[in-house]
Amino acid sequence: MAASLPTDPQAGDLAFARAVAARLQEAGFQAYFAGGCVRDRLMHRVPSDYDVATDATPPEVMKLFPRHSAVGAQFGVILVHGREAGAENTIHPDAVSAPPAARDVAVATFRTESSYRDGRHPAGVRYARRPEEDVARRDFTVNGLLYDPIADQLLDFVGGREDLARRVIRAIGDPVERFAEDRLRLLRAIRFAARLEFTIEPATWRALQAAAPAIRAISAERVRDELTKMLTEGRARRAFELLADSGLLEILLPEVARMRGVEQPPQFHPEGDVWTHTLMMLEGLPAGASATLALGVLLHDVGKPPTFRRAPDRIRFDRHAEAGAALAREIARRLVLSGADSERVVALVAGHMRFMDAPRMRPATLKRFLRQPGFDDHLELHRLDCRMSHGGLETYEFTRAARARIPAEELHPPRLLTGRDLIALGYAPGPRFKEILRAVEEAQLEGTLTAPAAAREWVRQHWPE
Repeated sequence: MAASLPTDPQAGDLAFARAVAARLQEAGFQAYFAGGCVRDRLMHRVPSDYDVATDATPPEVMKLFPRHSAVGAQFGVILVHGREAGAENTIHPDAVSAPPAARDVAVATFRTESSYRDGRHPAGVRYARRPEEDVARRDFTVNGLLYDPIADQLLDFVGGREDLARRVIRAIGDPVERFAEDRLRLLRAIRFAARLEFTIEPATWRALQAAAPAIRAISAERVRDELTKMLTEGRARRAFELLADSGLLEILLPEVARMRGVEQPPQFHPEGDVWTHTLMMLEGLPAGASATLALGVLLHDVGKPPTFRRAPDRIRFDRHAEAGAALAREIARRLVLSGADSERVVALVAGHMRFMDAPRMRPATLKRFLRQPGFDDHLELHRLDCRMSHGGLETYEFTRAARARIPAEELHPPRLLTGRDLIALGYAPGPRFKEILRAVEEAQLEGTLTAPAAAREWVRQHWPE
């Protein structure tokens, strides 16, 4: 069945992938674009990468393409390298050169797989000669399409083209078996359905719900990566609705699942409970948002369920930002976030209520607030928080204007005094130094000290030795 695919704006990647397939076919092998790149191009989307499926074995692939990495050779996958910036590279002496900055192409040998030993990795791999055998072991029909870029022919052995038209995520074959083979497919089904704005076919959905408890077999790193993609690919609200309805959210992020049904004071949150508010904020996240901002949005009110109380005047969540920061730190540890990302997410959760105090802050306090690391993420979280609740943006506009008004050299002024200066003034080194230097910086940020000489005199007056 012929099916011309649309022109790719990233023509270099397409040209190199096509050259790889052409070289394989010239050598007498079958070679097809496979999986997500075919799906995306049929949907007029730019693929994130290109995979080629072939009946050539890994040694045969490595012989044809000297520039390669055998990163997945045990599973029949060889990475063929594109041209690196400023370097000459051809896939073989007579082949077309890889265009500048072309990304690597994964070349995978047709294979079938034996039973999966751990719900993620097959116990064994057997190479196959026919493409339909290879497709049968893949996850979903829309990812089971093959395309011959040389003959301009689409191969569909599993009804993927029809499901693509219907906008349906359907497991290939028996969904119970597909999810048992690889538990990560539970999250991938939800991510694809959300990002592509598809529905999940009923039998696949029922199998997914039934298999949800088995997600515990997947490593925290892989769970983190899938959740991060859900949060940053532009359809975060739908992804988390599906996670909640499937039962996966309660297992992976029980602290977030507890937001459902937690009331909020209607005068500040007319939109509804904590879960609804969080979903609305996730919906406001654009595709490509930073992972730390997205996690900050997801977790910013995670401290509300444990701090909920009905006071005589209204519903209250006393110190929920502090409680949320502690929970966010535990979640970051569980998801194996890097130290830097963990601290950034915790800071977003801990500081999201400070904006209401910004108009009343002293100059030094405001400057310290504005210069904290990743402040743009703090500001965007606050904007979304206001927009998706009471709608008032007064504190957001005040803070944004202050950030624009105060020059960088006032937010991060050069130090007026150092420890050596204090020693020169006759002070003995010790813990007191930190207190003195902090006080000098505070006065500097307030604008009362502007020169080293004045700072030295100020220290003599306020810190007699």
